[in-house]
Amino acid sequence: MRIKNWGIFAFIAGYHVLLLALLPFYISVFSWESLVLFGVTWAISVFSITAGYHRLFSHNTYKAKPVYEWACLISSSLAIEASALQWSHDHRIHHSHVDTDKDPYNINKGFWYAHIWWMFTYNDPMDKRLVKDLLKNPRVMFQHNNYALITIVVNLAVVGIGCFFMHPIAALFAGFFMRLFAIHHCTWFINSLCHVWGARTYAKELTAVDNAVLALFTFGEGYHNYHHTMANDYRNGVRWYHFDPTKWLIWTASKVGLVSNLRWVSDVKLRQMLVKKDKNLLLERVRQELDESSKELHAKLEHLSESFEEKASALMAKIRELKDATEERKKLLEIEIKQQKKELHAMWKSWIQLTEFTSARYELGHAH
Repeated sequence: MRIKNWGIFAFIAGYHVLLLALLPFYISVFSWESLVLFGVTWAISVFSITAGYHRLFSHNTYKAKPVYEWACLISSSLAIEASALQWSHDHRIHHSHVDTDKDPYNINKGFWYAHIWWMFTYNDPMDKRLVKDLLKNPRVMFQHNNYALITIVVNLAVVGIGCFFMHPIAALFAGFFMRLFAIHHCTWFINSLCHVWGARTYAKELTAVDNAVLALFTFGEGYHNYHHTMANDYRNGVRWYHFDPTKWLIWTASKVGLVSNLRWVSDVKLRQMLVKKDKNLLLERVRQELDESSKELHAKLEHLSESFEEKASALMAKIRELKDATEERKKLLEIEIKQQKKELHAMWKSWIQLTEFTSARYELGHAH
């Protein structure tokens, strides 16, 4: 595909070449302080993208105080991934048209296209309707209008400070080139590797996958199948064992009053949604068969999905009632909720077994 964005191409290709050229010189002046500089600036740049650009500005999964927004917007210049307005615009298009020709980083055009090449060829004009909320945010617009200046000042400051503690070449290599290489490829792997290698834990119809290994290097962004299933959740890793430092950062910020209105999806709501998705997917396939066993399977899927829906709705109603109940009523409700959760869990296991059987029979694979 023909290169359209020659400035972006020159910058990315140029710093990769300089990274390799400076490597022998960096080795000769290596110091542990340079690794500290790299680690700190890399971590800050990752958080600025994951907690700031992605979960705050792109998806509005929580609300933030101005000081928090400023911190994200200024520190994101360490990542050099365009302004929050442009990044969020492209990302919202990605979610609206995922895996189609309108998707800016469509994985169906190839691994390397989704990883890096799209940035050299994609130059569609900004659709301001998609980012009306961000256009009204004065902090986002200040960063957008002054992005080049902010980026130059912040990165010069980082390298300059590093020069006080280490050799200038070490400060430049670790505090700029190596950090940029790491943050860029970590981000780009979400668009490429996280649509190729991993598990479709929640939505099997999507190319997005959950990749626990990549989650380690992207501070939780590797749980990409869940993210595409529930993009309005401030968490990507929803299990206790999921490595999602971005989620922990946002939660901690909420406890000190920097952010609020964290949006999240309960296990009950998530499973309710998954049952609906599985039901529609499987019934569409089963309806194509005319034999008696398929009709029987169709009836089982309908019955169990409807029963699960009723049980889940009843449980969520009890949970809502619990908030305003008297102390005496709360005790009774807690007992009822505990029992209903057990029953719903048993139904969930039955649903998994039924859908696995159906998927295997019709060679559909399975999401869970």
